[in-house]
Amino acid sequence: MSIQLVTTVAGLHAESARLLSARRGASQGLVPTMGALHEGHAELARTAVEHNDLVVASIFVNPLQFGDAVDLDRYPRTLEADLALLEEQGVDLAFAPSVEEVYPGGEPLVRITSGRLGEKWEGASRPGHFDGALTVVAKLLHYGMPAAGLPAGSADAASPGGLPAYRAYFGQKDAQQLALVRRMAADLNFPVEIVGVPTVRSADGLALSSRNRFLSPDEREAALVLSRALRLLEERANAHEPLDLESALALVESQPLVELDYFDVVDPGTLEPLAENCRETPFRGDALALIAAKVGPVRLIDNMPLSS
Repeated sequence: MSIQLVTTVAGLHAESARLLSARRGASQGLVPTMGALHEGHAELARTAVEHNDLVVASIFVNPLQFGDAVDLDRYPRTLEADLALLEEQGVDLAFAPSVEEVYPGGEPLVRITSGRLGEKWEGASRPGHFDGALTVVAKLLHYGMPAAGLPAGSADAASPGGLPAYRAYFGQKDAQQLALVRRMAADLNFPVEIVGVPTVRSADGLALSSRNRFLSPDEREAALVLSRALRLLEERANAHEPLDLESALALVESQPLVELDYFDVVDPGTLEPLAENCRETPFRGDALALIAAKVGPVRLIDNMPLSS
């Protein structure tokens, strides 16, 4: 069965209800994207298809999370290629609404606020970004919610409310966004399970991103220092050694084409920097290494979960 494209909320609800009922399905998955899809998005889609009876992927370039109109205009729109990639993974419905469909009254007067968790790291460098991202994610989570009750006989696999189980899939590469979406779902009681999917990397270690296409060959080679620095911390954590963040930092700063924004090791839940003991004493526990930098004109982010 080929993927179906819908462009309205009403169409999404009607088609998802019809397909879920026809399949006597007990679970529905949502993969929110901004398009310009790559293998990282394909992994999100594959994971969702493996876990659910029906999978919806959204494709929407959200103007609220762009501080620069030029950056918004520059963001690649590749709908035909995106649909082909999603169809390959077995996604059932693609929801590609217009800006007017998502924001029918213009930019919303009331928005989700990311709070303290959204003011640091990426939030400090891109003020308002996470408020815009959470606002659209909240809307997409509502749009993608299963709209049909379960057919008789399938309630054993359903959520307690009698509707299909509902899951939404986000990449670990955007670690701060993932943490914020999880907090939003928990704090505001969204009836959805937020599933994080590990970062997909190219063979040389660079985290896949729609922005990578804007790197020149020299810039792409220089960008590899980000993942190398993260791997260095991972190796030390796995060996229960001090992380020695300063030497990893020096590695990044030795690359002249890379302009570092931040590089630190934080608590995975609060995103607060860890105490100094992870730098000077053997590493124990769980942490998250975060890094962001401009490589030429392109801003890249990456991260690495650490555990011992």
